[in-house]
Amino acid sequence: MSPTADKARTRSSSETLRRVMAAAVFLPIFYYLVHDLGPIAFFGLVVLAGMLAAAEFYRLHLAQAPWPWWSWAGVAATGLVLCSFQWPTFIADRTVLFGTVLLALCIPLLSSKPLRDSLMDGMVLVMGVLYIGLSLGHLLLIRALPDGAWLIFFVVLVTWAADTGAYIAGKAMGRHPLAPVVSPKKTYEGLAGGMCLACLGAVVARGWFLPAISLTSCLVLGVLLTLAGLAGDLAESAMKRSTGVKDSGALIPGHGGMLDRLDSLLFTGPAFYYYVAIVPSM
Repeated sequence: MSPTADKARTRSSSETLRRVMAAAVFLPIFYYLVHDLGPIAFFGLVVLAGMLAAAEFYRLHLAQAPWPWWSWAGVAATGLVLCSFQWPTFIADRTVLFGTVLLALCIPLLSSKPLRDSLMDGMVLVMGVLYIGLSLGHLLLIRALPDGAWLIFFVVLVTWAADTGAYIAGKAMGRHPLAPVVSPKKTYEGLAGGMCLACLGAVVARGWFLPAISLTSCLVLGVLLTLAGLAGDLAESAMKRSTGVKDSGALIPGHGGMLDRLDSLLFTGPAFYYYVAIVPSM
């Protein structure tokens, strides 16, 4: 074996070890927060994760430039949108979104940048709040449903299974690129592997802790959440590729930033919630 191949294998093994260690630390904490501490603790986890992800989103746009005041306003607005999901009578999401749009329209009046650039900053401000805040808020809606804690575990397990299956199948058999411009390593073989493991994960979750979900819904959700997670992954990949950044951050060893961890859930959460809303019997 060549020294280059040996070095690549060592690096891959080291990265895998970091991922396993990070998962071993965070998964028990996640279980404890969601299952044992109740909805308020889960809300706190979602708000913290959402605001960190929003900060990384704005960092992608700003690159190495000093952070302007409006980016901090976007992080705060993301937290307020999530609060509106938890306590809709206390603060309305429409109020937060209207305030965000109004602020975005005022940026050209308060910025020394050229008009085109300041208008773009305003669009990015609104996009960050919508992309992170509205999408992630669906996890709070799921947690508020009957058996909400178990439904959250179901979404996370199936999303993780889809990502893992796609990674393994893509590494072993990937030949046909799925989105070469946005993410060259994504393949149709990986997509098929992700769907298979996601369906298996859904069936395991049904037998393990959520028997109320039918076998048919397990298979449908396995496919649906795989496609939704892929869309979320590709959306973030497009943003990172446009700025030449590999990871949105370095918050979690071996896993990148918070946005890297949430990119699939930002799409699988809403997909699962609306499936449950449309097919209440499941």
